Amino acid sequence: MKLNITNRFNVAIGLIAPVALVGLLASNPAAARGPFTAAELADQEKALLAVVDHGRDLWHGSKSSMSTNGLACGNCHPDAAASNPQTFPKFQANLGKVIPIREMINWCIMVPQGGTALDVNGEDMVAMEAYAMYMYRGIKIEPGLATKQTPPVVVKSGPGFPKKGSGIGFDK
Repeated sequence: MKLNITNRFNVAIGLIAPVALVGLLASNPAAARGPFTAAELADQEKALLAVVDHGRDLWHGSKSSMSTNGLACGNCHPDAAASNPQTFPKFQANLGKVIPIREMINWCIMVPQGGTALDVNGEDMVAMEAYAMYMYRGIKIEPGLATKQTPPVVVKSGPGFPKKGSGIGFDK
């Protein structure tokens, strides 16, 4: 069999390609990584907790632009109670569509709190999500979750709600 120049090239590539591929895979540092060290895990946990801490501050009213009426997320959801962030994205009946937790957070900021929405890709939104999710770590989704996380409000007289509108959000 007579090999022309094209056949010689194909044979050479056929012999070289597997060797080159093995060399490439062996030299690729992203191919496999060992487990994180204890120090790396501690640094990661520290970074996460710093963001969670910032989220807690925001949740409880540290950023004035998030409210024009003195309300904070923590007024209705102390310690992220009943926010159920682990159930998002979900259909939100009052908005008539499926939304991520970010959209729900901004809805709450704009409507009940009368504030300015957060940048959905900004550090403050990440912190809000981190705080809400962190508070629900390892908690099974089930009815009555909020009452297990936060003691119920005891109303000593009356129905517990004002008879007239509060002037906040949809209740104007």
